[in-house]
Amino acid sequence: MPGPLDGIRVIDLTSMVSGPLGAMILADQGVDVIKVEAPQGDASRAVATRRGGFSASFLNNNRNKRSIVLDLKKPGGRDALLRLFAGADVVMQNFRPGVVERLGIDYPAAKAVNPGVIYASITGFGEAGPYAHKPVFDPLIQSLSGLTSVQANAKTGRPGLIRTILPDKLTGFTVAQAITAALFARSRSGEGQHIRLSMLDTVIHFLWSSDMGGHTFVGDETAQETAQSFIDLIYETADGYISVAAFRRVDWEKLADACERPEWKTDPRFLDAVGLEEYKPERLELTQEALLTRGSAEWIARFDQYDVPCAPVLTRREMIGHPQIAANELIIEIDHPQAGRLRQTRSPARFEGTPAEQRRGGPLLGGHTAEVLREAGLSDQEVQALLDSGAAVAAAS
Repeated sequence: MPGPLDGIRVIDLTSMVSGPLGAMILADQGVDVIKVEAPQGDASRAVATRRGGFSASFLNNNRNKRSIVLDLKKPGGRDALLRLFAGADVVMQNFRPGVVERLGIDYPAAKAVNPGVIYASITGFGEAGPYAHKPVFDPLIQSLSGLTSVQANAKTGRPGLIRTILPDKLTGFTVAQAITAALFARSRSGEGQHIRLSMLDTVIHFLWSSDMGGHTFVGDETAQETAQSFIDLIYETADGYISVAAFRRVDWEKLADACERPEWKTDPRFLDAVGLEEYKPERLELTQEALLTRGSAEWIARFDQYDVPCAPVLTRREMIGHPQIAANELIIEIDHPQAGRLRQTRSPARFEGTPAEQRRGGPLLGGHTAEVLREAGLSDQEVQALLDSGAAVAAAS
C-alpha cells in the first residue's frame, strides 16, 4: 500500500543533512524524490564510516530516493533541470544565498516553467543580514541561537554544545512539515509558493517553547540567566548512572519516599513549584547523595514501585537491544545492493491506512540519470547528448 504522499514528486537539490533528511522524511511517506547531484556528488557521500562505497551518513539521510547527476554550470544541465522542474510538485535547495540566482534555477525560474510549484529554500543564518553569506556549520548555529547557553555547565557557566547536529536535523523535520502544509494549501488554492526557512530561525523557535521564559514578558526580562538542569539529571549510582526527573511537587514527594528521606517533603525550600525551581541545585545535590547508596537496577525497580519518573542511561549499543525499543518496532534491517545489510529506523510516524515504507536504500551517484530524464520527456538521443557532453552523468552499469 503506498504511503500518504504517494503521487508527489520532489526535486531535491540539497546536500549534507538538513535538506536531505527533510526530503527523506517525505520519501519514506511515499514521495518520489529525485536527488539531483553535481558530478562530485553530495559531500556526505565522502565522510567516514563506510562500506561498499557508501557512507553511513549518506545512507541514513537519502533512503527511498533516486539519484541523477547534472552539471548545472553547463547550459544543457540547467535546461535538463528546468525540464524536471516542469513535472515536479516541490523543489528543495540549500545553496548559499545568491547561488540559485546565479545558476538560473531560483524560484522565479522554477515558477516560469511550473506555476504551481512549491519551492523550499533552506539557509543557515538567513537570506539577509550580516551573517547571511557566512559559511555555516552546526556549532555556529548552536552558538548564535543561544542553545549553547542553555547547555552551559551549571557550576562554571561555561557554554556547551549538544553533541549531535540538532540544528541540521531539526531543520530537516521542520522543512518536511512546511512542505506538506504548502501541499495542503495548494490542494485548496491551486497555487504554489516559495518557502524560506533558516537553521537559525528553526532553532530559536525550538528554544522558545521551554527555554525563553525569562525573556517572554516584555519589561520583566530576567537579568541573570542560569543554565538549564537537564544535563544535571544524570545521576551516579553505586554501579553506574540513571536519569530521574522529579520536577513537580508530587514527584518530589514520591522521590522522597522511594529514597527514604521523609524530611525532603517538609523542607521549607521545596514546598511548592517556586521553591523546587529556586533551590534546584540543592535539590539535585540531595538526590545525588542518596542515589550513591544503591545500584542502578535496584533504584530503577524501586522508583518504578513508587512511580517516580526514571530511566536507565544507555549507550547507543545498549539502546538498540532495549526491550522498549523492541516493543516499538522502531529499528529495521534492510538489504542494500552495494552496502549490504543495514540497520536503520523506520519513519517514526505510523500511518494506519497509508504506511510509510522503505522502497530502496540510498542511491548510487547518478544511478537513475537516464531513467529520470526519459520520464521528464527527453528522447534517447537527447539523453545521450547530455551524457556525451558531460552535462549529465550516469553511474557505470
